[in-house]
Amino acid sequence: MEITHLGSGSRGNSVLLSTDESKILVDCGFSLKRIESRLAMIGVNPMEIDGIFVTHHHSDHSRSASRASKKWASVLMSNAETARRMEWLEHENYSEFSDLERIAAGPDLSLLPIPVPHDDADNVAVIARSSDGKRASIVTDLGEATDELKKHLSGCSHISIEANYDHSRLVSGPYPESLKRRITGRGGHLSNYQTGQILDEVMHNGLESIVLCHLSESNNMPHIAESEVLMRICDSFSGSLSISKQDGPEFTHWLGQSEPERIVGIS
Repeated sequence: MEITHLGSGSRGNSVLLSTDESKILVDCGFSLKRIESRLAMIGVNPMEIDGIFVTHHHSDHSRSASRASKKWASVLMSNAETARRMEWLEHENYSEFSDLERIAAGPDLSLLPIPVPHDDADNVAVIARSSDGKRASIVTDLGEATDELKKHLSGCSHISIEANYDHSRLVSGPYPESLKRRITGRGGHLSNYQTGQILDEVMHNGLESIVLCHLSESNNMPHIAESEVLMRICDSFSGSLSISKQDGPEFTHWLGQSEPERIVGIS
């Protein structure tokens, strides 16, 4: 399985999961033109996309999912609440999933949606499993990790997880107090410190690679996120740690290979 972040942040999110026989986008939060341009950068024809899995209805995760699904004849997957919010229930390619029920997304790829707390959204993390049994996770937009989520993360070879904010920068920054409380609440986002704690709890010998994603442009910096997470896990983690930025794609991770491959032409 290959995991390629096409970009991650408050202005849009999308991750491509590729196997020998399947290609699935997890979220489609950029404009259709930008999504197609970023796929072209890694040599993927959008018509090859088998399905679009949408974690929740917020626009930075769902913006062009419906249009892309229709144009590419790809299956549009979400839970019922997301479909209701986005008015997808009558969409010709729509397929509903339920929490904790494994989805056959392709002949050699399955997806397991795990509910996570996020304000005003029925959000899910996703655990992808290839035909050889290896697993990768994509986890964004949550204020804390549930026991159910941590149980599944503990078996993953790859974890992409948000490190949204540095607590000191958020507290001293210009956001109104009400927004600061929402971000730091159970249904908000993970701080660098929380992400480090979660990774420390789920650490195991088979974890090969970690990508920190959905970093706030106002309340975080890549070097801050990286250093704070490494402080928690450096004694137990020997794989690669990367940062997914807003403007991607920059690298691809292969399960079974700890170091990511840089994408040609991306500095």
